[in-house]
Amino acid sequence: MLPFNTIEEAVTFLGRNLTVAETLWFNYSAKKSDYYLYCHNILFLFLIFSLVPLPLVFVEMMKSLGFHKYKIQPKVSLSFSEMFKCYKDVMRMFVLVVGPLQLVSYPSVKMIGIQTGLPLPSVWEILSQLTVYFMIEDYTNYWIHRFLHCKWGYENIHRVHHEYAAPIGFAAPYAHWLEILILGIPSFLGPAIAPGHMITFWLWIALRQIEAIETHSGYDFPWAPTRFIPFYGGADYHDYHHYVGEQSQSNFASVFTYCDYIYGTDKGYRYHKKVLRKLKEQSKANGAQNGASYYVPTQDLKSE
Repeated sequence: MLPFNTIEEAVTFLGRNLTVAETLWFNYSAKKSDYYLYCHNILFLFLIFSLVPLPLVFVEMMKSLGFHKYKIQPKVSLSFSEMFKCYKDVMRMFVLVVGPLQLVSYPSVKMIGIQTGLPLPSVWEILSQLTVYFMIEDYTNYWIHRFLHCKWGYENIHRVHHEYAAPIGFAAPYAHWLEILILGIPSFLGPAIAPGHMITFWLWIALRQIEAIETHSGYDFPWAPTRFIPFYGGADYHDYHHYVGEQSQSNFASVFTYCDYIYGTDKGYRYHKKVLRKLKEQSKANGAQNGASYYVPTQDLKSE
């Protein structure tokens, strides 16, 4: 809740007129508690989990539109009922775990100093903090993900997420309840180290989940704007990790590729891409029609 009753008081406090964004923020948040503002994340997550994957469902169902050529595992196709079942499972976990976690975690957000007042951060400040959050989350998630692929971690926790060997958008948050709690740590660590405004926090939670849905989309669209992000992994990069499954010792990073490159856990993926290039070259040489993508037998992908 803002410590001002009127815009005039806010102007006096800042020593300048409010920007358009600050005026909108004042009108919306002035009488709302910080806890209420924080709980907006529950609504945002519900909308993201429910709506963002819908275009991917449409693309999957309407193969006649020509998008199927961008499907990473073209031989795998899920029915609408199978995708809807995944959504229902995600919503059940949302109600039982994600929502309650958001409700009870407010004291920690207050403790680290997430702000709700004025002035609002600049666009540059928001972008800088979001970059830091993504990098911290990516590095921390990398090591937790590697742990989850040890025998105990995989069999008891992570195997649930890998039930979808050909991932779909709705499966991005599909996981064991304990994995959801564990992976909340990397997401929270960035804001804890570099706390910002509640708006930045909202954007961080939303963008991270949208990114996860994209990397689990099962489609490698050439026009995706994320292709212009340096060291970004993307759908093809993470799809390989799901395809290999329990045996995978590659592509652990959640967003970028530099951790896998530095620690040598992208060798299987690079070998896989090398094999694909050879297959495509052979296909062209034989005059065969090129497919959108190929997968070679799993045993051939273990060259680490």
